[in-house]
Amino acid sequence: MAGSLQVERRSIEPVPEGERHGSPRSLFTLWFASNMQITSAVTGALTVLVGLHPVWALVAVALGNAIGGVPMALHAAQGPKLGIPQMIQSRAQFGVYGAVLPLVLVVLMYLGYFASGNVLGGQALSAITDLPVDVSILIYAALSALIAIVGYKLIHRFGWLASLVSVVVFVYLTFRLVSTHDLAPVLSNVELDVPAFLLALSLTASWQLTFGPYVADTSRYLPASTSIRATFWWTYGGTVLGATWAMSFGALAYSVAGNEFKGREVAYVVGLGGEALVLPLLLAIALGKFTINVLNIYGGYMTVATTMSAFTRRVALSPATRIGYIALVGVLGGVLAVLGRGDFLSNFVLFLHFLLYFLTPWSAINLVDFYFLRKEKYDMEAMYDPNGRYGRWCVPALVAYVLGIAVQIPFSHVDGVYTGFVVPLLGGADIAWLLGLVVPGVLYWAWMRNKVRAAEPVEA
Repeated sequence: MAGSLQVERRSIEPVPEGERHGSPRSLFTLWFASNMQITSAVTGALTVLVGLHPVWALVAVALGNAIGGVPMALHAAQGPKLGIPQMIQSRAQFGVYGAVLPLVLVVLMYLGYFASGNVLGGQALSAITDLPVDVSILIYAALSALIAIVGYKLIHRFGWLASLVSVVVFVYLTFRLVSTHDLAPVLSNVELDVPAFLLALSLTASWQLTFGPYVADTSRYLPASTSIRATFWWTYGGTVLGATWAMSFGALAYSVAGNEFKGREVAYVVGLGGEALVLPLLLAIALGKFTINVLNIYGGYMTVATTMSAFTRRVALSPATRIGYIALVGVLGGVLAVLGRGDFLSNFVLFLHFLLYFLTPWSAINLVDFYFLRKEKYDMEAMYDPNGRYGRWCVPALVAYVLGIAVQIPFSHVDGVYTGFVVPLLGGADIAWLLGLVVPGVLYWAWMRNKVRAAEPVEA
């Protein structure tokens, strides 16, 4: 455990082979814990809320996570091969300066998810300690920042502990849900609403796709000899199993409880356990949300550092600078959570759904470049040099990225904010994310396949 408490020295620079360690099995517990939490359950409830029969909602949960988990886990496999944070690697596709565009959007995503996580975790902490909610939110944000400062080893060790707690808690809660409610009526008279099914599918697949910008951050310390297959399957298994279980619980909970669950998720979950288990369940909720909260601030600081280093050209950060970046993200996320506990935060989360339309094309371009064009071979020094192999801007990548966003617009649907003209023709289904994956990936491959050599020398 003492080794886990050593403060991480690396930031956005490549991790030397001599400092690589660990097994891809640790990725299972980390991503299982990140998904087995209350927000996943709420997302599962949405699949029933959109009008889908509970049986088909369970199918959509399983299928959506299975599909969305594929690109997510493919990103994870990049970490051991390159030993650098996820978004640094984007410079090979977009150019050192061109990568700033998706980087800025990812920073906003991190801040939003970190802020929303602070609100939920702070509410649970407040119920445990009787401290004011705003104070609890700030304490929760500070604790998240502290673990992020210690870094990679502690994050993985914490993921193992949180996974163990999550399994115990969700086994118990699932048993209580099934044993205290009659599920037969809500599971009978099965009918398939295709548009609602497609919408539910997009909700659950999108959950996994949003992990893309930072999943390699959690695998970059693994030895370079770690196989892509092992990294993929341990990550995929943890994220898909955790999310499917938690979302299925949420879908069933909303099916039998309705408004008792909607808007009162924490109170409902705690109530399932009875009075004697209120405190343990509140602690479990706070702990479960903590894992993904730490990952959000950890990835957020590296994304901010990556953005700034494009102009400062600094490869390594001093410990003080690293802590400063983490503190900056922590303060912004904590303040945003306190100020936005009401309608503003809800609107900001809607904005984050918009960001998905911007992040999916990035994911497609990044994966096509890594697996089909450069085939895992990159020039590490050029990642940090605007005058290097990858240059300042890559016009084909930027054009493919913009077109990947544009093609989604007619098919996009964000409730109460925007509905593309094709959506009503599909009965309200949102399939924009599918186009956001396919179109920019194909365009980038077509434009770059004759410009990129199949193999580039890897420089230490």
